[in-house]
Amino acid sequence: MKLGAQKEKWEESMWMSWLLVFVPIAVALEFFASHQYLLIFVASSLAILPLAGWMGHATEQLADRMGEGVGGLLNATFGNAAELIIAFVALHAGLHQVVEASIIGSVVGNMLLVLGAAMLAGGIRYPEQRFNPLGARSQATMLMLAAVALILPAAFQEAEGATAAMVHRLSVSFCVVLLLIYALYLMFSLVTHPGQFRSSATTENDAPAQHEGNAPQPLWRSLTILAAATAGTAWISEIMVGSIEPMVHQFGFSGVFVGAFVVAILGNAAEHATAITAALNNRLDLSFSISLGSSVQVALFVAPVLILASHFVGQAPMDLAFRPDLVLIVVMSGLVTAQVAGDGRSDWFKGVQLLVVYFAMALTFFFLPA
Repeated sequence: MKLGAQKEKWEESMWMSWLLVFVPIAVALEFFASHQYLLIFVASSLAILPLAGWMGHATEQLADRMGEGVGGLLNATFGNAAELIIAFVALHAGLHQVVEASIIGSVVGNMLLVLGAAMLAGGIRYPEQRFNPLGARSQATMLMLAAVALILPAAFQEAEGATAAMVHRLSVSFCVVLLLIYALYLMFSLVTHPGQFRSSATTENDAPAQHEGNAPQPLWRSLTILAAATAGTAWISEIMVGSIEPMVHQFGFSGVFVGAFVVAILGNAAEHATAITAALNNRLDLSFSISLGSSVQVALFVAPVLILASHFVGQAPMDLAFRPDLVLIVVMSGLVTAQVAGDGRSDWFKGVQLLVVYFAMALTFFFLPA
């Protein structure tokens, strides 16, 4: 990559930095005009955009040093921090339906919305993009495993003689298994078989290609920017989500729609921006690692942690027996994503297909009775 191209890439991710002025505006509105829900929502939404841009730039710098798989994992982890904070606040308030819907919405949104938007954006700039199908298929398989872990407790709950205590015990057991599987998945992808998750654009010695004039910034600077942007995103996301519910309830939306398709989208704003930026820079492996990796992390790590934490935080414990309609959309999303991820190539029309499935689901839940 030439020096001019590197400068252009920096400018692409940093051009919205002037919107950081909306960070203090959103905080001031939250403290001094807490009933102005629409203004708080608009200000906090604009404030999140530059924070997501900084997070995306720092993640790409880390990916240059550590590879696409590790870079995507880091972004998924930092990107899910906001969701985890918001979910703990909702747990403490006993809002189990919001937590449940936001978990499912995050899994489905990353699979369909984030990946679809990235494939569409990259496909508009490049006629065809290539990615590593081995890593994508492995992540899609993990998502189907998560779907099975959701189906079984929901089916068990409907069995004759099943009690709430039995469902809770089964859920706790499943949570422990899911956390163990996630730990083994990290070992597989980062330690024993990292080659399966390596970018398809590699050099002959299988190391990530280093481009002329593309000297990554110091590691400490990338980590500092990523940590600061994550903390800011988590804070502003909490302000923004707090304004969404009273605002949208004025229009009679259902709580499931708000949790699964409003809270989840805004909570994943950082991943959306980073995955799309990576695809525009022809780094579709990083887009896959961010979108599918985030879905895997939410399904196999964030959800079990929240279920276990609910036994100590809040008014009553949660379980994995989620609503059947929410479980259904996870299964459908996993099947569609597995089909798209199978051949190692991408174009803009594949992105459109994923987005159509996502918006069809969103419309269905939008018209659910409140």
